[in-house]
Amino acid sequence: MIFGPRVLKTGISVTLALFICSLANLEYSVFAGVAAIFTIQPSIYRTWKQVREQIQANTLGAMLALFALYFFGSSPLVIGVVVISVIVICLKLKMEASISLTLVTVLAIMSAPGQEDFLYVLNRFAVIMIGIASAFIVNLLILPPKYKENFFSKVQTVFETMSLLLRTAVSDELTESYYQEKRKEFRTDLQQLEDLYELFDEEREKMAKINPLNVREIVVFKQMLKTIQQAADVLKVIEEHYFQSRTTMAEDQLFDDQIEQLTKWHEYLLLKYEGKIKLKDRFEDDRVTRGTRVFLIQMMERDSEKIENQRLNVVASAVYEYAFQLQRLDQLVGSYVKKAEGV
Repeated sequence: MIFGPRVLKTGISVTLALFICSLANLEYSVFAGVAAIFTIQPSIYRTWKQVREQIQANTLGAMLALFALYFFGSSPLVIGVVVISVIVICLKLKMEASISLTLVTVLAIMSAPGQEDFLYVLNRFAVIMIGIASAFIVNLLILPPKYKENFFSKVQTVFETMSLLLRTAVSDELTESYYQEKRKEFRTDLQQLEDLYELFDEEREKMAKINPLNVREIVVFKQMLKTIQQAADVLKVIEEHYFQSRTTMAEDQLFDDQIEQLTKWHEYLLLKYEGKIKLKDRFEDDRVTRGTRVFLIQMMERDSEKIENQRLNVVASAVYEYAFQLQRLDQLVGSYVKKAEGV
């Protein structure tokens, strides 16, 4: 894990929770820090959702703990039964994410024998709520998530690795160890990109009135993700089918040239989105699209009875789909840029 906004906000929320408990002379303030740690989330909506669920689940847990403490005491057996009951109820109510902190609340309330009075329970419960509230306030006011900047920055990072892998996939120029290292890096970054888009889209849907986002831009980002996912599919089918096809040097050159053209187009579209391409410098996307279509037809016209040609057809189809997704991205980016420039 690298040092980032979420790490900083976790530290600040814990500090704030402990400080408030200190000002209010509340005992066992460490539980407030624990609550803040459990509550902080990567987006405002998820933090709000977590706060809502935590309040509900912890209230339920506190009531069960108080009931058991008053009628049955705080023996290990009683605490174990209450813990099981809380887990079962939270699972039934689909509050799995709140189970950990709710169990902390239960243990905080039932941990001291002979302290069954209501003020004692209220003190422990208030400490937990202060931690939850501190995390929400910090996440809302300090370094709010920059979804657009974070997503596109990750797109660029993923593209750099993807471009290297695609451009050398057919020529097989990278050493096996370095290729596997970059392949693993690509899969990890792609998963993080998918998670970022999920956060981005979730925030648009759930927090539109509070934090309005550009819907047109979200559509562009969705297509950026889909295009990279298709490039990942191209890599996958090359690994699974291409090198088992016993290709000729001419076929290697044909595939290599086609992938090189598409990768350059992909890079051009990202620069176009950033506004780094002059309007007169138009990439020959129509020529590339036609060339990919001709390329696919050439592959399909080969003798389909041979298993080697069937494997190459799978690769060619994936490459053609990559070109199709790039064409769609070109249309969306072009429309977005024109709208942004007021054209």
